[in-house]
Amino acid sequence: MHYIIVGAGPSGVIACETLRKLDQSAQITLLTGQKEPPYSRMAIPYFLEEQITESGTYLRHNSEHFSTQNISVISELVSEVHTDDNSVLLSDGNKLAYDKLLIASGAAAILPPIDGIGSANVHNCWTLEDARNIAEKAVPGSSLVLMGAGFIGCIILQSLLKRGVNLTVVEMGERMVPRMMDDTAGALLKSWCESKGVKILTGEQVTSICETESTQKEALKVNLKNSEPLFADLLICAAGVKSNTVFLENSKIKLDQGILVNQFLQTNIDNVYAAGDAARGLNFSDQSWNVQAIQPTAVEHGRIAAINMVQNNSCVHHGSINMNILDTMGLISTSFGQWMGVENAEGVREESILLDEKNYRYINLQFNGDHLVGISTLGHTQHIGVVRGLIRGKVNLGIWKERLMKDPSRLMEAYLANL
Repeated sequence: MHYIIVGAGPSGVIACETLRKLDQSAQITLLTGQKEPPYSRMAIPYFLEEQITESGTYLRHNSEHFSTQNISVISELVSEVHTDDNSVLLSDGNKLAYDKLLIASGAAAILPPIDGIGSANVHNCWTLEDARNIAEKAVPGSSLVLMGAGFIGCIILQSLLKRGVNLTVVEMGERMVPRMMDDTAGALLKSWCESKGVKILTGEQVTSICETESTQKEALKVNLKNSEPLFADLLICAAGVKSNTVFLENSKIKLDQGILVNQFLQTNIDNVYAAGDAARGLNFSDQSWNVQAIQPTAVEHGRIAAINMVQNNSCVHHGSINMNILDTMGLISTSFGQWMGVENAEGVREESILLDEKNYRYINLQFNGDHLVGISTLGHTQHIGVVRGLIRGKVNLGIWKERLMKDPSRLMEAYLANL
């Protein structure tokens, strides 16, 4: 049996290791598509802060880890997948045959269609190569524009400030991190960042980027829709990501904003599976199918897909909880499940809110009947494991719903009362 895994993020690495545990005699090939060993994108901020070297970002720090497990690692990209003859074509022209294939190709950073986006002084912050380019130009005293205040942008804010740059953030949405925060939390986070010396422009849009002619001042002129232009040495684009599936567009694998999979993470081709940011998997909360693009889901997908590849679909995926934990310059924010709420039969969302603006502390609980279905917070960290248990377990809260409506800080008590 030859298993091929495309993609060396957390999903692909976990899948390889799970396959090896379950099938000691199989041939396993990991196609990384990168010159570096498998690494964690979540560690890139620490690399930018110079807390770790590049090797500190590696998912497995033992250089012999994969060879010890008899897992072949090939750095070439996959150009095409041929399901008719069970093979993949690599970028170097070589062709590899597989018995079962897992596509865990992750996501690719988006570059929006803006004039000048291809400038040498514009970079994403998604790969180690991006991080090297940023580290070279983000020097003390330089001016930097960060386009996008979503999850990706906010995790690198602290790293950029620690490099001593003058930082301006431009966000199209009316609030920061709009996909995991409501208006209240987004406004609090904006205030927090401004208190740390970051200029935040929400409800604003970059319309074009052009290079300046002078070598004595900033290299870029960044034109905005509603404000005066910004001048910067470097622009970092954090405008989001999309599933990395371009190499599958001429294959017979079905795509729709990601690879379509079933409850076993199996595609429409029986011996081909997909996982992580490339897969449109099941969302636990509302049973919809979408790309969550978060690391916990990627890890869960990789493990379950590998089990099903070996054990003929013995492990049902019941859906992943949408969960985000974000550290923005020391302020922790979280969102779990249906944090934006669910309307009841009367068209009303049942929610409980605790707000302390002065100390940047906020809890918003969302209920659906007797169940907790979502939460978003700022400045609270002690609830993380508890919330996951309450939502995943679909716990009937009983009297504790009323108590949480009055005081949402009593989550731990509610959890312990329902054990």
